[in-house]
Amino acid sequence: MASSSKRFMKLAGMTASIAGKAAKNSLKHLSSDQDKRNEARSELMKDVGLQIADTLGEMKGAVMKVGQIASQYKDVFPPEIAASLEKLQKDAPAMPYEVIKKQVERELGEPIETSFAQFETTPFAAASIGQVHKAVLPSGQRVVVKVQYPDVDKNCDSDLKQVRMALKIAGVLNMDRKLQDQIFNEIRSSLHDELDYVKEAHNLAIFADFHRDDTGLIIPKVISSHSAKRVLTLTEELGEPLSVAATWDNEIKQKIAKRLFHFSAGQLFELYRMHCDPHPGNFAFRPDGSVIAYDFGGIRSYSDAEVQLFRRFILHALRADITAMEQDLVALGIRRKDDEIIPSEFYQRWLQISLKPLSIPPYHQGEFDYGTSNVHFEVMEQLKESLKYLNQFQPSATTMMVDRTVSGQYWNLVNLGVSVDFLEDVKTYIDF
Repeated sequence: MASSSKRFMKLAGMTASIAGKAAKNSLKHLSSDQDKRNEARSELMKDVGLQIADTLGEMKGAVMKVGQIASQYKDVFPPEIAASLEKLQKDAPAMPYEVIKKQVERELGEPIETSFAQFETTPFAAASIGQVHKAVLPSGQRVVVKVQYPDVDKNCDSDLKQVRMALKIAGVLNMDRKLQDQIFNEIRSSLHDELDYVKEAHNLAIFADFHRDDTGLIIPKVISSHSAKRVLTLTEELGEPLSVAATWDNEIKQKIAKRLFHFSAGQLFELYRMHCDPHPGNFAFRPDGSVIAYDFGGIRSYSDAEVQLFRRFILHALRADITAMEQDLVALGIRRKDDEIIPSEFYQRWLQISLKPLSIPPYHQGEFDYGTSNVHFEVMEQLKESLKYLNQFQPSATTMMVDRTVSGQYWNLVNLGVSVDFLEDVKTYIDF
C-alpha cells in the first residue's frame, strides 16, 4: 500500500488533469449545437472514465473499491463512466505473503504457526481491500481466512473525497449538493461496513438464520476464535464458479436462478436487509443446484416504510398504473417535483423492457431466455431516447443499493444462460 501522502498526490494529479480536460471541452464546444455538445460530453465521459479506472486500478484499498462500487451504480454515473470502471471488477494483484502474515498475527495476537496448522502462502482470491487464503486449524478443520490489507480503513474517507472531487469537476454528478451528500454518504457507509469484519461476522449469523430452511442455500460459518476486525476465518464451503455452472443442464440452472431470486427478494421484503454485492465471485454453485453465498460485508438495511414503498411501486408497475407509479417515483426521490409532463408512452416503454425478464404478461409469457437476452441493449437505446427528460430524474440514495443488486443479479442470470419463468416467484412477494 502506498503511503497516504503518495496516494493523495496521485489522486490530486488525476483530479487536476480531469479539470483541464473538462475546461477545454467546455470552451471548445461553447458555440456548438446541442447534438454536438452531447456527443462531445459523451467522448469526455469515456476519456474521464478510462483515466479514473487506470488511476484507481493502480491503487489497492478503498479507492479501488470506490471505483468498483461506482461501476455498479448505473443510475448515478453516466454509462460511459460506469463502463470504463467495470474493468476494476477483475481480481486485483495479490499482496506479498509477509504483509498478510504480519496482519494476521497483529489481529489474532499470536504467531500464525500457532493459530493455524497450515496456511497457504498464495491466496486463492485477491480483491481491492483484502485477500483470501485457505488454511487448516490445529483441530484439522479446513477453513478460509479473509485478511484485510493494512491501513485500508485509514485511507477510506480521503480516497472517497478525492474521487468525488474528480467526478464533480468532470461534470459527472448532475445533482444538487444535498443529493450528492446522500449518495456519497451511502457509499461511505457501505465502505465502512465492508471494512469491519466483526460486523460481517454478525451479518453472516443473521443471514444464515434467515435462510436456514433452504438447505440448498449455503452460508459459511464464522470461526470466532480466529476472527477479529481485520481477519475473518470461515468454514470452507466450496463450489464451482458461474462459468462452470453455465455448462450444466437448464433444469439445474433453473434451481440456481430461483435461489438467486429468492436470496435477494426474500431478504428485501421479509428480512428488511439485503446482501448488496451480487458480484459473480461472491457465489459458488454445485451440480445439485445449491448456491453458496460469500462476502456479507456490503449489507443495506431498510425501514418498513421504505420496503412498503418499494412494494407499492412494483405493484403499480405490474398493473401499469402510470399515474400512481409516477407518484411513487417522486416519493422515492427519483422523479423531480416539477410541472413538466412526461407522456405515459415513456413509462410504458420502460415497463416493456424491464418486466420481460420476470415473465410478466403481457410483456412476456412463459420462460425467458437470459442466455439470448437483449434487455441490456434495449435499456441503452432507451437511455438515449430519455435524454430529453434527463433533468426530470435524479439518482436516489434510497434505491441505489437495490438497483446495484437487481442489475448484478440480472447479469448473473445472463452469464448463467438460464431459461426460466419467474412469474410465480414474483407473486410470492407481490400480490397482483
